[in-house]
Amino acid sequence: MTVRDYTSAKDFLQFKKEIRGSRAHLIVGIDIGKDDHRAFFGTAYGKTLLRRFMFKNDIEGFGKLLEHVKSVKQKDGLSEVVLGMEPTANYHKPLGDYLIRCGHRVVLVSGVAVKKNRELLDGRWDKNDTKDSANVADLISQGKCLFYDYTPVLIRELRNLLSLKRRLKKQEHGLRIRIRNNLLALYFPEIDRYYSKWETEILSVVRWCLDPSMVAGLEYDQFADLVYPGNKTVRRQGRLEWIWKKAVDSIGCTAGEAAEFEAQVLVEELRHIREVIKETDAKIKDVCKRCPEYDYLLTIPGFGPDVSSKVLAAIGDPFRFNSTSQVLKMAGMDLNAERSGKSSDTAVPIISKKGSGHLRYALYQAAFIASCRHKQFKKYYVNILTGREKEKGIKTKMRVKLAGKLLVVAWTLMKKREPFDPEYLQIG
Repeated sequence: MTVRDYTSAKDFLQFKKEIRGSRAHLIVGIDIGKDDHRAFFGTAYGKTLLRRFMFKNDIEGFGKLLEHVKSVKQKDGLSEVVLGMEPTANYHKPLGDYLIRCGHRVVLVSGVAVKKNRELLDGRWDKNDTKDSANVADLISQGKCLFYDYTPVLIRELRNLLSLKRRLKKQEHGLRIRIRNNLLALYFPEIDRYYSKWETEILSVVRWCLDPSMVAGLEYDQFADLVYPGNKTVRRQGRLEWIWKKAVDSIGCTAGEAAEFEAQVLVEELRHIREVIKETDAKIKDVCKRCPEYDYLLTIPGFGPDVSSKVLAAIGDPFRFNSTSQVLKMAGMDLNAERSGKSSDTAVPIISKKGSGHLRYALYQAAFIASCRHKQFKKYYVNILTGREKEKGIKTKMRVKLAGKLLVVAWTLMKKREPFDPEYLQIG
């Protein structure tokens, strides 16, 4: 089989049906480490072939593993091989990609499943590397494994850039909170309440003259030229003048050299982070434009560059999904309900939230914008609300439903490579 065959969702589903009790499969469970990996060789019907095999996390170690796989496979007369591992940070990815490029089937096992299955093996919770590799192999033999998403390079780059952007946004938010809570609240509390509206002016004040007594000791023109040199709009002039007047009666503490140094460092760091975020956005846009599906996603109402890039990165290859239910599960938008001891009428389904929270948030924002501004989506939203207007929280629930609809529409457009058509909103 080719790499494409081994990385198709259809082939993976067929494998899960065949693996239970198979007499043809060699199962290799791998416990991933940073420097060394440990493997367990066994069969689907419970026979142990090699209990403990350790290899390095380098090309020589990978070659050593494949040599043992070939040797055990021939010795025991097995025709198929499957190698499985638990996702561990990024340590498993070089090995997984190498094995797939060499034409081997690779699967993943969930960390939750590994933890729960550990006690079932021998009635103990004891954890060690040898048992963990056997645990992985046992789960694979039961068909309790996950699809290994071997994505194209462009999609990987996009996912890495989106991950980088999320980390940068967290840093940006942390710096803003430190400036407000550690500096403004202590030294110039009067202007903190206006931070969200006057951020540019307030950051300049924090950067150049944090101490209100220093501001009060300057003439207005001196103060304005210090914090914001160059031409200033009438609105900016009014804000700076208000800050200058408030400094006279400020209740803030006196800022020393250490506080002024901290203010300088935090503001400069915040501005630098924002510049990096802009560069990252440009890089994300550049990568997206090299993906033909991106232009079709932009035609969906509510889908801007940010939402389109997140949906593109999440779906990747649209042909790895066989149904809309699989797409919704990927985002954690599939419905679940506690029905034990209840009738279907009393069971209240809710979304599972097992997928990407970032993707769900982006889709909800897209649904909100589309249901407010786009004619066909407004009509669709009103139709699904009809008769249920008085239910508590129904508007939010229907927008979540609309978000799921948008995801399915996006997946369809990526497969067909065609622009959005309002006919996709037919209520069915």
